[in-house]
Amino acid sequence: MKRFHVHVSVDDLAASIRFYTTVFGEAPTVHKDDYAKWMIEDPRINFAISKRGHQAGVNHLGLQVDSDEELAQLRSRVASADVALLDQTNASCCYVKSDKYWVTDPQGVPWETYRTMESIETFGDDTRTRADTATRACCVPTQQKVEPSLGASEAKACCG
Repeated sequence: MKRFHVHVSVDDLAASIRFYTTVFGEAPTVHKDDYAKWMIEDPRINFAISKRGHQAGVNHLGLQVDSDEELAQLRSRVASADVALLDQTNASCCYVKSDKYWVTDPQGVPWETYRTMESIETFGDDTRTRADTATRACCVPTQQKVEPSLGASEAKACCG
């Protein structure tokens, strides 16, 4: 089963947590110093916010799936549309390990489709020290528009 995913970059995490807790009628499922996530069932959405050095606003959109089969099916559908893909297997980001791929829509909005495998203790592979986590940003590929001529190994995947 699929779940719509929205990730919003915020300037004030505490104020945003208060706001979205009120909007959703429940506290975040995950709450960290720089990140919060709500796993809402009605409507079925994975809504995340973070204060990680990105400009405030919609960071990326996506679809979360429950199985490798669903992920492969969606990836195949997008690939048949001749859209550049950036694959990330066993990626560490947003406090989870995931298999995922990225595409960019015609307006430049990054879209992530992924399957979460497990929770992890750090925001992602870019987290080197506590002091630099506020200025380091992970998840959205540093190359917003993945060029079709670049293979996944050549494109910057994350955390530039």
